[in-house]
Amino acid sequence: MALFLLCICAAYFSFWPVPISPASWQAPKDNGLVESFKQNEKLKALRRIPMADDYGPEDLAISASGVIAVSSHSGNILRKRPSDTQFEVWVNTVGRPLGIEYDSDDNLLVADAHRGLLKIDVAGTVSVLVDKVEDGGKDTAVVFADDVDIADNGMVYFTDATSKFAAQDYGGTLKASMLEIMEHRGNGRLIEYNPVTGASTVIMDALIFANGVAISNNGDSVLVNETGKYRVLRYWLKGVNKGRVTVFMDNLPGFPDNISTTKEGDYWLGFAAPRSSMIDELSASPFLRKAIMRMPAALRPSAEALGHVIKVSSTGEVLQSLQSAEGGYAFTTGALQTADGLYISSLTEPSIGFIPSAEMPFEDSE
Repeated sequence: MALFLLCICAAYFSFWPVPISPASWQAPKDNGLVESFKQNEKLKALRRIPMADDYGPEDLAISASGVIAVSSHSGNILRKRPSDTQFEVWVNTVGRPLGIEYDSDDNLLVADAHRGLLKIDVAGTVSVLVDKVEDGGKDTAVVFADDVDIADNGMVYFTDATSKFAAQDYGGTLKASMLEIMEHRGNGRLIEYNPVTGASTVIMDALIFANGVAISNNGDSVLVNETGKYRVLRYWLKGVNKGRVTVFMDNLPGFPDNISTTKEGDYWLGFAAPRSSMIDELSASPFLRKAIMRMPAALRPSAEALGHVIKVSSTGEVLQSLQSAEGGYAFTTGALQTADGLYISSLTEPSIGFIPSAEMPFEDSE
């Protein structure tokens, strides 16, 4: 009987169907939170801004008139006008809004994981801009729209984090993202959308969970966080490198999520979680990664509750590293710097983090 049960278990862990088809890769050595990333508690004293009983402030955006919007887990878009004292529910996308950005006409563009690229006009009307994209000569569905940014010439750039694992089919955005990272075949894409012609085109593909997007201040390039490879890529839009992809930052100490540009041309980047030693150790073992997916969820790789955002220069130098090592404000996705201060977003928190400008800048991380 024991031998029979052993055979059953071996067959289960070897052959039971799982949604991923893992590829072998080699994770770079994790140097941990050292040097520019050394551990600190600079986020510990941040203030918390309520979200009208909502949670999961995934991303923030500010309009030319000073209206600040935030996307939430429930599908609500909350906003705070300059005359308001708190965030209030504005509209619901009837989906899962992630990255958001205002255009020059105060329309809010939304990367919605369920519905594609959306536009919310000033009256609060929600419309779909892109839910299909031309890729390889045929129209393909936008499966997991994740983040969006808009160039000064009006061109829109947004990510389709994975064209395989739809959030609504695999238990939500976090679980779907883990499937993409565990598989590691590169189903993520960067898409360029022309609002004048309505044309959308894939300009980067084979990304391991394509995440945050940010246009450089001079418009010469767009940065894209490749979460599953712990790096930030740069796609050149102008100049002698036009059309090329270069690495902006590599071997980061966590999973990079959103990225935003400051008026000075620097960037704020959030780490949703530190790196997983299990994922790194199993990077060259597709069979074992498949076997792990057959285990109970509690035994699979999971994210550690750490808060961490960094400010980097236009050349990728780390200028500031702000952390909540005890997880007081955890699963940070990014930050938005305004004249009032630094707003910090999160996958799971029931409030928006905020550090007033009077309490900035912080000392350099070194």
